[in-house]
Amino acid sequence: MNLKDFIRSIPDYPKKGILFRDITTLIKDEKAFAETINQIVKKSKNFNFDKIAAIESRGFVFASAVSYILKKPFIMLRKKNKLPAEVHSVDFELEYGKATIEVHKDSIQKNDKVLIIDDLIATGGTAEAAAKLVEISEGNVSGFVFVINLFDLKGSDNLVKRGYKVESLIEFPGH
Repeated sequence: MNLKDFIRSIPDYPKKGILFRDITTLIKDEKAFAETINQIVKKSKNFNFDKIAAIESRGFVFASAVSYILKKPFIMLRKKNKLPAEVHSVDFELEYGKATIEVHKDSIQKNDKVLIIDDLIATGGTAEAAAKLVEISEGNVSGFVFVINLFDLKGSDNLVKRGYKVESLIEFPGH
């Protein structure tokens, strides 16, 4: 099954000049979604990890299923002011704005090995912020698995240059 066939491309969303890669068409097809989860599970075996973290919100869709299958704790990396207890926060730049993500201070313990899963990597700002959250929490980033890598935006390359291991299922050019 070619998972690329299940990704819808939407021009000029969320702003002019961006070609948005929409995963809703992939997750609404039960066979494509199951294949995606199976491929992430397979790729995750290339990492040594204790916990799975995912970036709000689309990363949750994939990571929660993988967490269930692998019987690993699931950590939510959320947008600012969405978590009720004490948090660590990281501010970062997006391709089209600024944002903050947070994690509960008690979610990641010292030396926990954390695999980070998300739907897509573009320039890598969100992924780098997620790694910083793990590290601020005194955990170790085992690596990243992305459903989609927008390879010419170099986010994946930047993570590798910083010493992180990165896997992805699908490659597209970015705009």
